[in-house]
Amino acid sequence: MRSGNMEAPRRCVSFSGALTVLFLCSLLESGTADKPPFYPLNKLCKFCDVDLSSCSGTGSCTSNCSITAICDFFNEVCVAIWRKNETGFSIETLCHNPALPLYGVMLDDYNSSTCLMKERNTTGGMALVCSCKDDECNDELQFAPLWEPTPEDPLKFVILVSLLPLLLMVVVVVGMFCWYRTYRQRQLSQEWESSIKKRKPMAGGLDCSDACAIMMDDDRSDSSSTLANNLNHNTEPLPIELDLLVGKGRFAQVYKAKLNQTTSDQFETVAVKIFPYEEYASWKNEKDIFSNTDLRHENILHFLTAEERKVEKQYWLITAFHPRGNLQEYLTRHVISWEELQGLSSSLARGVAHLHSDRLPCGRPKVPIVHRDLKSSNILVKNDLTCCVCDFGLGLCLDSSLSVDDLANSGQVGTARYMAPEVLEARLNLENIESFKQTDIYSMALVLWEMTSRCEAIGEVKDYEPAYGSKVREHPCVESMKDNVLRDRSRPEIADSWLTHQGVAVICATIKECWDHDPEARLTAHCVAERLLELEDEPDKLSSRSSSAEKLPEEQKVPVEVEIPEEQVKISEIQNIIAVDCSVSDHK
Repeated sequence: MRSGNMEAPRRCVSFSGALTVLFLCSLLESGTADKPPFYPLNKLCKFCDVDLSSCSGTGSCTSNCSITAICDFFNEVCVAIWRKNETGFSIETLCHNPALPLYGVMLDDYNSSTCLMKERNTTGGMALVCSCKDDECNDELQFAPLWEPTPEDPLKFVILVSLLPLLLMVVVVVGMFCWYRTYRQRQLSQEWESSIKKRKPMAGGLDCSDACAIMMDDDRSDSSSTLANNLNHNTEPLPIELDLLVGKGRFAQVYKAKLNQTTSDQFETVAVKIFPYEEYASWKNEKDIFSNTDLRHENILHFLTAEERKVEKQYWLITAFHPRGNLQEYLTRHVISWEELQGLSSSLARGVAHLHSDRLPCGRPKVPIVHRDLKSSNILVKNDLTCCVCDFGLGLCLDSSLSVDDLANSGQVGTARYMAPEVLEARLNLENIESFKQTDIYSMALVLWEMTSRCEAIGEVKDYEPAYGSKVREHPCVESMKDNVLRDRSRPEIADSWLTHQGVAVICATIKECWDHDPEARLTAHCVAERLLELEDEPDKLSSRSSSAEKLPEEQKVPVEVEIPEEQVKISEIQNIIAVDCSVSDHK
């Protein structure tokens, strides 16, 4: 046996000799019952010289030692040593006194019943050593899982440590950007609110900032409907009597109706939009948009309630009624004054701006909404000759949680005549929700052109025609509009005579910027609303048509196909109007 670093002569017997000794000892012990018991035997351990092994140093394996020896002393324990060299692995098994060093190291785990290998720095180099107290326990060797760093690991660690300051800097920059954007949007909302407060109220106008239900009656202008506010109809339909069919669209019919009071013969006039059962999806979409209280605005059709009429197999939307009808009908029957053009155009822009806005005037966040079917027949004229937007069957809430897949089916929808170029071409950028707003701006520009074409301030006023009226048939298809809008880059004609009126020239310049072929070049609805607001604040300069002496020379008249140059159209007199700072509302 080896003790310390000295090589001792091996004292061992064969396995059969050991069994013989044990048998004799047991006989002696059993035959001498009146004598003290036999002294305990020494340990039996595997005892081989250094042998080659297939143990790789992980998991568990056996020593493959064929020699079992009785240790010389009672206090000796079983030991196994595993080494790795250039040629392979080796295992040495022996008995050893744990009170003495073995190859320069002390054994500290010899009270265990299993031989668990531990890394030790012996006099012969690094080795895995285990010791245990049970007989032949050094035959089963247990290796703890070892982690050997690969050459790449230090490099990865160095790279991660080096990138840490850069990552922290990126986090700080992104955090500052988000904070600034939130702060800026809040500031813009406050500026927008203050600019609206500066607006002069129109004659006969109505402050709809409260939450009253706006109703229409044949004999009155806008009024507060206490009846509609107080009715609780969760369990039964409202007492409504249909009166007259006033409109019909692709998905529904609109009726003028009487909302009866239960205690008297009095009634209030409302509008009822009736969807058949198969148009449930369109009804639900419009109901969900109308049900959002943040939608409430003086230039958005006021919504009362929605009902499912199971008996009639119909779905109803009940809203305010406006006897003047939609804008298309109104322009067909009336030539409007410059003041009326101001009121109609400005209120339309404010309504669209409220839809597109992501914040309320008070600064509270709001989900932006796009109409996607904006046209003169989907805009109602109120008694005070302002507009309100209606028909949200194709509307879309631009919720931040929407993914590209959610928007994938939101491409080519609407009316072909009013579709923006990118919608006709089916190349809408679904990854940018602003692109949906830009399609509304194009459609709004065509509606503004229709208003302007019926204003007496432009000179000779022709019969009403919708946008592209004479160039396409009454209900043009998408392919026909592609030829005009995409191939020919055509737009509705703006006659030279329109530009002789300074205010109309501003509106025409705004229209051109809104129907630009490039969506990114179009104005936002907020910017359009502010420009038109500036027109209303300049009544002395722009309330009347320019005299013949003030008309532009023939060579300065602007062709329809190009933008209005600054040196033409008497820009010195209207520069402050066109050059309105759109940064308050334009987020581009």
